[in-house]
Amino acid sequence: MIRNNKVVVVLPAYNAEKTLELTYREIPFDIVDEVILVDDASKDNTVGVAKKLGIHVIKHEKNLGYGGNQKTCYSTALQRNADIVVMLHPDYQYTPKLISAMAFLLESAEFDVVLGSRILGGKAMSGGMPMYKFISNRFLTLTQNILMGAKLSEYHTGYRAFTRKVLESLPLNKNSNDFVFDNEMLSQILYAGFRVGEITCPAKYFADASSINFSRSLKYGLGCIHTSLLFRLSKMGLLQSPIFTFKL
Repeated sequence: MIRNNKVVVVLPAYNAEKTLELTYREIPFDIVDEVILVDDASKDNTVGVAKKLGIHVIKHEKNLGYGGNQKTCYSTALQRNADIVVMLHPDYQYTPKLISAMAFLLESAEFDVVLGSRILGGKAMSGGMPMYKFISNRFLTLTQNILMGAKLSEYHTGYRAFTRKVLESLPLNKNSNDFVFDNEMLSQILYAGFRVGEITCPAKYFADASSINFSRSLKYGLGCIHTSLLFRLSKMGLLQSPIFTFKL
């Protein structure tokens, strides 16, 4: 807890048996009050490992997808009275050691959302990011910054922290259940005018870290551009998109 703000870490999990304990052991429990894992019908023993560690577990009987998993993560965190919610992948790709920094930035009331950026430190490639992912990341980020009038270093990190107000304000259930959920959510955050901060975050790439293949990456990229175009047309009053139709 940070000055009476309950800090909850949510773990959207799928086949994370091999890396879950590594991730969990580095969570800073001096400020984190609770960890919630949502298992998206894993085929391994992710749930067993999570329960052994004492994590609060919710198991989907049917695979709902990465976006569907996050929807359950955030709704559960709100139900359990979280004030600050940090979304961390349990595949040990992002270091849990930055949770404190992200949470304190939100508690300062200077930001509503904090992103862990792999790009800011300039070491994404040396950290193992595949060349095609780096190039597509830079192209998509440039395109989205132009269309959405923002200046983020990247839109595609999976390490994010939110205030309760943000999660209560956005129509997340209207978003995709697939990987583009992340991009739709961040676009909604910018559309609503929430303040977004970024910190440098190294990332690791190894066999047990989750990753999507080239064809799904292509589908994700097209989805990001589509989302940005909907954002721009909605801002111009030329279109009413369901994901950008909400009141704060």
